[in-house]
Amino acid sequence: MPDPDPVNSKTLRIAVVGPCSCGKSTLTKALKAAGYQARHPAQEHSYVPNMWQRLTQPDVLIYLDVDYPNVRLRRPHIDGGPQRLAEQHHKLRHARENCDFYLDTSGLSVVEVETAVFNFLANL
Repeated sequence: MPDPDPVNSKTLRIAVVGPCSCGKSTLTKALKAAGYQARHPAQEHSYVPNMWQRLTQPDVLIYLDVDYPNVRLRRPHIDGGPQRLAEQHHKLRHARENCDFYLDTSGLSVVEVETAVFNFLANL
């Protein structure tokens, strides 16, 4: 994982949103370890469309997505069916429309997700 710009990482507030099992927690931990102020505001569970803005007031909004087959692979013990994922996508529509970076993590490894996000941040 590349070293973040020290000035940028200390002041840049990042929100990571997306449906359950897309990799938000894992990415947020990696961003924090690299020195970023990162948070995932659980927008997928809120009916308030812009909760992500209210809770984090981010400089950068990262939207991670995932398809249903990969949700099942990542969390086989938790299943609300495809309708649960569709409901979360509906709750996340405002965030997706306003994100600075969108990444579908379906089929990607943790390293591939982190590489894509850190490359995006390095080019800000």
